Amino acid sequence: MSEHDHDDDHGPFGRPLFDDPSARALSRVGVVDVGSNSVRMVVFDGAARSPAYFYNEKIMCGLGKGLAETGRLNPEGRKRALTALKRFSLLAKGMGIETLTVVATAAAREASDGPAFQAEVLQATGLKIWVVDGDEEARLSAQGVLLGWPEAKGVVCDMGGNSMELAMIGGGKIGKRVSTPLGPFRLLQVSADPKKRAAHIDKILKACQAELKSEGERIYLVGGSWRVIARLDMERRNYPLTVLHEYRMTPKGLLDTLDWIAASDLAVLRARTGTSVERMELVPLACEVMRELIKMLKPSEIDVSAYGIREGMLYEQMPERLRARDPLIEAARMAEKTSARMPGFGKKLYEFLEPLFPTATPDRVRLIKAACLLHDTTWRAHPDYRAEACFDNATRANLGGLDHPGRVFLGLALLHRYKNSRAGSRLEPMFRLLNDDELQEAEVLGKAMRFGAMFAVGDPAKAGRLVWSPKKKLLELNLTDEGRGLFGEVAEARFVSLALSLKAVAKIGVMA
Repeated sequence: MSEHDHDDDHGPFGRPLFDDPSARALSRVGVVDVGSNSVRMVVFDGAARSPAYFYNEKIMCGLGKGLAETGRLNPEGRKRALTALKRFSLLAKGMGIETLTVVATAAAREASDGPAFQAEVLQATGLKIWVVDGDEEARLSAQGVLLGWPEAKGVVCDMGGNSMELAMIGGGKIGKRVSTPLGPFRLLQVSADPKKRAAHIDKILKACQAELKSEGERIYLVGGSWRVIARLDMERRNYPLTVLHEYRMTPKGLLDTLDWIAASDLAVLRARTGTSVERMELVPLACEVMRELIKMLKPSEIDVSAYGIREGMLYEQMPERLRARDPLIEAARMAEKTSARMPGFGKKLYEFLEPLFPTATPDRVRLIKAACLLHDTTWRAHPDYRAEACFDNATRANLGGLDHPGRVFLGLALLHRYKNSRAGSRLEPMFRLLNDDELQEAEVLGKAMRFGAMFAVGDPAKAGRLVWSPKKKLLELNLTDEGRGLFGEVAEARFVSLALSLKAVAKIGVMA
């Protein structure tokens, strides 16, 4: 029997990922990224295809500040980085992590005292630092994008403090990649004249484009400076959802934002977005690089990836069969397993409701599956706030493979799982990310879950079967003997509400 056939035994969702021993081996993975600007420790927890952040701590050390001028690590940054790594080593031991993988990038590989710093860290903490070259850094960052964005196709652009890496991705594979000296710390040493810096950036990017041969595909942004620019773009646009992962910008819109940043008081922008002083200092130089990137690569769209080199290190440890799984479905399944009252019911609910969505696209089907898996994961919330808690969890949770309209669709469906009306909600500004048809579809899904989840406790299919006739605008529920006993007043009211959301007539029948 093939692996695919084996998965089919588990119905439309496939075999649970956490049943796979190779996935359980990844249940707690600790990684440290020693960058030119920051040193960060992340611990991923749970055997899920979409990463769950058990622990996440960042120190803005500025290890590479002044490196282009002195050729050495910043003395104060070196002290701060060593202190941070000592702490991270002790934290890892406290969490029971046997191996903490530490990777260093541009600053450590280019500084003359980089090897001495590695030796000092090894002696003080027992941690071995793996210094990766620019090509490997680009590969790991691209893997991070693929972890959360399996269908990504275009150019990954990862900006650190001292370098910027570019990599082509598509079809789940990583293609050509280049490393450039276009990090903000390095650009500080080029010239005080913005025109000369622009010419310098342009010359380097021309050489990159000659190597990559990008044909106007998307750019996927990785790195703290890019994330600040994207957050400022949200601020300028009054965008209602401040989740950065899969935030999408047009080239023209982003150029307008770069102009707006240049004309604004950075201290005011920093206060409005909660950005650190150290990070905001690098934003103007990152803006200069972005202008030239848009000019040179002519992207169709610029998207933000919250996943980068650290997630790429997790992806590195995943077997190929795990990489192929849908990160959204796996994260939703893990949430159901750990938070729902009856894990496993989500699949049965989906199968019961499936007749309502005969023409759903594959993208819509995966959102319906995810909603069914998540429908009961906030049951502990107070009943008065449960609907909004569902919406917040879906729209703000760390979920890969989910764009912003998808987040709002999922959140709205879960809101309607607990509440008939969305009118007057504080969440209304986010609803504008969906069109009228999508709002209607989310409401139908929510009300279908609202009915199906309480119609029968074990398996609603044993109580009845739904028959939806779109042309006749007729919604039928054919009951079994068991179902006739379960179909009480509340169940009937919710079934009628579902029919109304479909603009259909409700009919009750008996199964043959």
